[in-house]
Amino acid sequence: MAALFALTTWQVVAAGPLLRLDERVGKGLIGHGPQGVAQVFSDLGGMPVALPVLAGALLYALWRGARGTVLIAALTMVAVPLVVVPLKVWTDRQGPLVPYTGYYPSGHTATAAVAYGASALLLMAYPPRRWMAPVAAALLTAATGAGLMLRGYHWPLDVLGSLWLSGLLLAPLWCARRWTGRTGTGAAGGVPAGDGPAAGTPDQPK
Repeated sequence: MAALFALTTWQVVAAGPLLRLDERVGKGLIGHGPQGVAQVFSDLGGMPVALPVLAGALLYALWRGARGTVLIAALTMVAVPLVVVPLKVWTDRQGPLVPYTGYYPSGHTATAAVAYGASALLLMAYPPRRWMAPVAAALLTAATGAGLMLRGYHWPLDVLGSLWLSGLLLAPLWCARRWTGRTGTGAAGGVPAGDGPAAGTPDQPK
C-alpha cells in the first residue's frame, strides 16, 4: 500500500506518464452511465452517509465490549481529514471539470474506504457478519469511486491514491483485530471469545 501510494503521488506531483494516461481515461469516463445513479454512488463517500454507518458499527461493537478496537476505529476516521487535506494542498491537482485545485487524493473515496472498511473490521468479529461486512464495504467503496469518476468529480488516480492511503490508515485497526483474536480476547477486548452474556445469541451499520 505504501509503495503504491508513493508511486501514485509521485506521478501526480511530477506529471509523469501515468498522469497523462489517467487524464485520458478520466475524460473518457465522464458522463457515461446513468448520471442519477452515479451521483447517488458518489454521495456514499460523503460524511452525512458514511459517518452514521460507522457510528452504528462503533456503537454495536462497544455494546459487545470491544472498547479497544472501537477507539482505534474512531481515531482512524478522525485521521482521514488530518491526512487528506494537507496532501490535497501539497499536490495541488486540478479537478476534471473545474479550474480549482486540491483534488488528489479524493476525500470522498478515503471517507468511504475508512468508514466502511473500519465498520467491516469491527463487525467481522461476530459470526453473522464474517463475510457480509467486508463484501458490503468493498461494494460501497467501489461504488463511491465509480460514481466520483463518472460524474467528473475526480480523476481515476485521485480515487486509486485514496484507496492505497486508506489501506495504510486501516492497518492499525486490522493489526489490533488480529492481535485480539490471537490472544483469545476476541472482539470484547478482555472477554474470551464464546464467553459472556451475549455469547450464543443471534445478535445483530455497515
